[in-house]
Amino acid sequence: MVVGSWYFVSPHLGRRKSYSRQKAIRASAFPYPGTGNRLARVVDRTRELGRELRTAAHEDKEVEQMWHHQLDRLDRRGGLLVRAMSFFYTSIGAFAATSLVSILGASLAGSSYSLPFAVISGISFVLGSVGFVGLSFGCTLLVRETRLALQSHFEEARLVRSRFKQTGQD
Repeated sequence: MVVGSWYFVSPHLGRRKSYSRQKAIRASAFPYPGTGNRLARVVDRTRELGRELRTAAHEDKEVEQMWHHQLDRLDRRGGLLVRAMSFFYTSIGAFAATSLVSILGASLAGSSYSLPFAVISGISFVLGSVGFVGLSFGCTLLVRETRLALQSHFEEARLVRSRFKQTGQD
């Protein structure tokens, strides 16, 4: 595994392999794996805020109001993440189908079947386009989700700063 360096121990070979940064960046370029982790964070934070709102007696209405705003944002974030994951799954399926259809088209390329080749080429193009569009929409939804997460962070930071100013600390 990559931990603190660019080396990992292969369980099959029992020796270390080195990977360049470019390979590591390319391997992490597809955003889907991080989406499940983001969704888990949203669920955990929602549970935590729900627990806080149920158990704590809130004399501080400003904090309670902030938590309610964060819960609303968490609902929207969860919805965005589920839609993004749906787009990513659709893209993966479309790219896999494109590969299979392209192989079929390649087998017809040298033959005298020009009409089936043209149809298969068109299907391959459409499937690839669906994959590209789905990936683009999914990434756009992740950006929107990140902005919502940052809004909650900024709101909390403003509250902390205002508390420090009230107590005279800086």
